Amino acid sequence: MEKKRTQAPWLVSVTLMMLMLVTPFGHAAIDGISGTHFTLTARQDFITTADGNSLTIWGYGNGARAQYPGPTFIVNEGDTVTVELTSAIAKAGTGHVPVSIVFPGMEGVTASGGAEGLLTRESTGPEDTVTYTFTANRPGTFLYHSGTQPELQVEMGLAGAIVVRPRLGAGYAYNDASTRFDHEYLFLLTEMDERIHRAVATGNLGVDTRDYFSVYWFINGRTAPDTVSDAGVPWLPTQPYNSLPRTRPGETVLMRVVAAGREMHPFHTHGNNALIIARDGRPLSSSPGSGTDLAYSDYTIAAVPGQTYDALFSWTGKGLGWDVYGHATGDGSQCVDTVNNRTGAGSPDGFDDTTWEYCADHAKPFPVVLPEYQDLVFGAWYSGSPFLGAMGNLPPGEGGLNLYGGLFYMWHSHTEKELTNFDIFPGGMMTMLIVEPPGTPIP
Repeated sequence: MEKKRTQAPWLVSVTLMMLMLVTPFGHAAIDGISGTHFTLTARQDFITTADGNSLTIWGYGNGARAQYPGPTFIVNEGDTVTVELTSAIAKAGTGHVPVSIVFPGMEGVTASGGAEGLLTRESTGPEDTVTYTFTANRPGTFLYHSGTQPELQVEMGLAGAIVVRPRLGAGYAYNDASTRFDHEYLFLLTEMDERIHRAVATGNLGVDTRDYFSVYWFINGRTAPDTVSDAGVPWLPTQPYNSLPRTRPGETVLMRVVAAGREMHPFHTHGNNALIIARDGRPLSSSPGSGTDLAYSDYTIAAVPGQTYDALFSWTGKGLGWDVYGHATGDGSQCVDTVNNRTGAGSPDGFDDTTWEYCADHAKPFPVVLPEYQDLVFGAWYSGSPFLGAMGNLPPGEGGLNLYGGLFYMWHSHTEKELTNFDIFPGGMMTMLIVEPPGTPIP
């Protein structure tokens, strides 16, 4: 049999080296700041991209540094929220850049202090604070961004997300039982035209943004492979949010997708479709009280600029045609299916009650013969086994980032050029989903 050629071996080597630099796991809860009163300062700072570039940004922050994207506000339905904003972005020469915030989807927004701007009141300097107040009138995922020269300031990084939790409580996206989830993750999508940031860094605030050509694409302010590093790693001081989702078989992940840039990004989930249950903080329902009966399943979320999406994702391994745990006929293992774990009491649902193994595939052999070790290229996340929760032999120095024998699926933009960092692959708007075996700790 003819062996399959391996294309671009240098690229494989570079990819593996880059992946070895990242820490293995992120967090299951959304990183952000909770409360009803938030104090932000807009500053000029810089971010780094995974190809080693450094770019000037303007970012909202609640500390001594700017942050890209801005802090995620986590509030409760019905809260009266106050946000104080001060601009510390200095102009070349004298004065400061006026900065503001608008809150799409929020009711009763008021602004006081500062100066009158085109869309809302603006902070004009460090001694000039604007206070915004609004009511988090409904649960969901929302965007906030600058309302001052947004074609420049949003590009520079002045944007963030708001998560409003429902009255039904933690573990639900909306006030309906069908929106229950086990883990939630934010995916705030943006892009950058390096030329604009270079111009601003030299003091050119009149840069023409019409001839726009993006060369970097971000999830939560990071380009791959930095997207799979832990939150708050020290080498990304202004990019604190990770985007590495983790789950276990049969559990539900709530994806909060925010299209915060100026381009559409088709965000694609390998491993299964996602059930899109809401847009712009509005459940997809035919009438009040009907839950999310207009939710639809799709393999790609077409994230339109300015919109937000809530989607539910679950991995079960159903119908793979082989035993995902590697059980063999006669090894004494069983697949016990007596209850319907996810949709209430009733008839068996086809899955093992403990491991969520699909019983129809129990003890079915792996459908291919794996190549000999000398014919393999070992990724940093390969456990040495194709089976969930299993660890196999690896050559010295290989692997190491798959602590529990999880299955990895790439989640990424389906626009191919967005998988690069300034034309260098791999990079851009790409991360991984890890399906961990039952019992694996997920913080």
